Amino acid sequence: MNLKKILPENGPPISEVTKYIEKYENDLIVIKYGGNVLIDRDIFNNFITDISILNKLGLSVVIIHGGGPRIKRELDKSNIQSKFIRGLRVTDKKIIDLVEEVLIEFNNDIFKSLEKKGSKAISIHTKNCNIIEVIPETPELGFVGIPNKINNDILLNIIKENKIPIISPLGLGKDNQTYNINGDTAAMAVAKSLRARRLLLMTNVDGVLNKKKNLIEEISSSEILEMIKDETITEGMIPKINACLDAVNNGVTAVGIINGTKKHSCLWEIFSDKGSGTLIRK
Repeated sequence: MNLKKILPENGPPISEVTKYIEKYENDLIVIKYGGNVLIDRDIFNNFITDISILNKLGLSVVIIHGGGPRIKRELDKSNIQSKFIRGLRVTDKKIIDLVEEVLIEFNNDIFKSLEKKGSKAISIHTKNCNIIEVIPETPELGFVGIPNKINNDILLNIIKENKIPIISPLGLGKDNQTYNINGDTAAMAVAKSLRARRLLLMTNVDGVLNKKKNLIEEISSSEILEMIKDETITEGMIPKINACLDAVNNGVTAVGIINGTKKHSCLWEIFSDKGSGTLIRK
């Protein structure tokens, strides 16, 4: 394999890449691509390049995407007001239909972009190969679901063929009703179910910061709980962190929070000694 041809010039050094290819050879890496990194096309193309490189190097990667900003844009266009409870969008029949449409459209965008790069992918959502069964979160939230069961077999068969599963954060409940799932929650559920070696959450922040606003490169569950207690970690970061803790306490070896707006952050996180964000271990 000619690594020089595959790897970008501004990516991690080849000597380190070789070491990590062997390390991850028989493992699964789940990558959640979401939040505000979804909108910018340059960032999107950078993400597609990184995923295609991981695939060409023989790593087994599962993608879960979000869609919040895209959904908001479409709801605004239709003059539909969103109500939020505990950070989750209240989703009625009108909204769930639009959410499903937007997420499937975005899923197809990722699928086509990867195929253009020469990587085979499979779209997974409520209309194709659905793998997530859900139960309703609470009646007040409407069609918002919590993953109840993940169909690992479908995913593992796709991976065996060296294809990339691309999963929308949607699931089916009773009577085949579509439910919206928080993207991080969906990613955790899949990573736990597959007992992934790594879960990467691509966001628009560098990772977990200390009181002085410096990046913490590696941290344990107990240290993180202290940071929530002393309010170093606050607000929107708390649900994300709780989801990370849930993952590392239930079979995922480690979770990385990385900045998706930085060039090749996926490659630096997986293939370099330094990493590119915060690594959370049990």
